[in-house]
Amino acid sequence: MIRALILGGTADASLLAAEIARAGIDAVYSYGGRTRPPADQPLPTRIGGFGGVSGLADYIRREGITHVIDATHPFAAEMSRHAVEACADTNAPLIALERAPWTRVSGDNWIEVADVNAAVAALPEVPTNVFLAIGRQHIAPFAAKPQHAYTLRFVDPPEASLPFAADVIVSRGPFTLDGELEMLHTRGIAWIVARNSGGDGARAKIDAARMLGLPVIMISRPELPERQRVESVTDVMQWLGHSARLGA
Repeated sequence: MIRALILGGTADASLLAAEIARAGIDAVYSYGGRTRPPADQPLPTRIGGFGGVSGLADYIRREGITHVIDATHPFAAEMSRHAVEACADTNAPLIALERAPWTRVSGDNWIEVADVNAAVAALPEVPTNVFLAIGRQHIAPFAAKPQHAYTLRFVDPPEASLPFAADVIVSRGPFTLDGELEMLHTRGIAWIVARNSGGDGARAKIDAARMLGLPVIMISRPELPERQRVESVTDVMQWLGHSARLGA
């Protein structure tokens, strides 16, 4: 008897939840609680952290979880590491649903860096217009270069004051190429800072940057422990012993 735990918060996780619900699999969808309100899911939902590795392991045991699917954001490194350790502690099978990263193609002007601090250092000293497409949890280091005019885009309005002056766009993807071209042009964006999230929902800004010849400071994904990883909902469903209908 399967009882699955989806560590979610991504579009891929929502697609997976829909497939699991259609298959009649007993499952729980867990949100980290970083956005509000979370999108409705066709599965029982919990919101918030587990309390570290031990808390997640306790939850797996207490709830009778037999399979764990890590469908968190590729940069949710702490949660992914906790999942690896907690599943090892409880002998619960773990699989990661992780979209492939973007790869550089002809015409891309990428400056690839290891982390946010390196991205700050890669920005020019001369004041310019910068689009930070990195999420609100990671913007504080850019206060070290306050001379720039920053544009930020969040899913939710910021609850607290920002560490520097910025133009804030509140919008939820996926975003279109035409929309990204217009946004970059209207705000006179000269530099983009992005995380290599992969997938289609956030790719339009990368394609727009290529068309406009803009430099992109691309933050590489964090290194994670070895784990089984797939790139599609179909693969996860097969791992659970079911086929995916993908909306059929």
